[in-house]
Amino acid sequence: MSRNSVTYSAAAKLIIFTVSSILVTGLLAAIMGNIGFGDTVDYRARFTSASGLKAGDDVRVAGVIMGEVKSVEIDEDRTSAIVEFSAKRDLPMTTASRAEVRYLNLVGNRYMTVTQGKPGAPALSPNDTIPMSRTSPALNLTTLFNGFQPLFAALEPKDVNALSMNLVKTLQGEGGTVESLLAHTASLTTSLANRDQLIGEVITNLNTMLGTVDSKREELSLLITELRRWIGGLSEDRAAIGESLVSISELTGVTADLLQDARPALEDDIVQLRELAGRLSEPRNKALFNEMLDRLPETLTDQTRTGTYGSWYNYYLCDFAGTITLPSIDTTGLPPEVVALLNSLDDRLQSFAFHSTAARCN
Repeated sequence: MSRNSVTYSAAAKLIIFTVSSILVTGLLAAIMGNIGFGDTVDYRARFTSASGLKAGDDVRVAGVIMGEVKSVEIDEDRTSAIVEFSAKRDLPMTTASRAEVRYLNLVGNRYMTVTQGKPGAPALSPNDTIPMSRTSPALNLTTLFNGFQPLFAALEPKDVNALSMNLVKTLQGEGGTVESLLAHTASLTTSLANRDQLIGEVITNLNTMLGTVDSKREELSLLITELRRWIGGLSEDRAAIGESLVSISELTGVTADLLQDARPALEDDIVQLRELAGRLSEPRNKALFNEMLDRLPETLTDQTRTGTYGSWYNYYLCDFAGTITLPSIDTTGLPPEVVALLNSLDDRLQSFAFHSTAARCN
């Protein structure tokens, strides 16, 4: 083989290696830098909280990066957050799609994941908004870690980090982490096995508590006996209790019917009471009402004293005023003086009054 052939062969291999390296490096850069290829469509999602999510964070579907967050803003109502994001055009977004904010790591970085939801739903149009009913904010790690604080206290720091991350992933619904979670939980058992002195102290404290309970065994036995007797009495009276419940149900139905039947009359009474209250609130009527209330005790006293003489009351008429309307009379053919007399009598009876001059009426 000539020297030129060896040179050409080495150059070809170098070119192939260089091109392959460039392609692999570019692919890794695109994946790690979230560099997308192809057309994207913008959508929006409304969250109760999008804390920690920021522009440039990933939008993933089943763990695969399919877009990025473009902006996070507080809505005008000040009670929700609007997240604007882009997704590849070939990603089917429908009215059943859901959006969730998840933790990427324990440092606090987040990403948004999108699930397809029920198949066959209508497709979303560009710039459509996923409502709050189909979105979920990120887990509250503070509350989560506070709840697991006794558990974390028994682990090494590295185990705490590993177990915490697996807890977050498990609670976020990411598959393939339950086995890892159980594996890290097993390390807790090993750590507890090394804490025999602490466990011994716990058992000693439990013995002290049980000793206290044992010293009150008579009272505890009496409490259990009375409780059993009470439960037994309820069991014996279960038929009567059941009948009572039926009767209460019937009473409730009757009461409801009564209220329904009485409602129209009650509404009329309320209307009349409103009118009465309006009339009584007038200054003149208020003065008369106050005067009546002032005179009422003395009047009742007089009535009571008068009634003690027998089962009757004597009343005297001091003033009277009234109107008498005579029946219509056909005056055709009557003499004029008779017609004049009837008209005069009718006028006098239209309004008449008298007052007694007796001393008791003064």
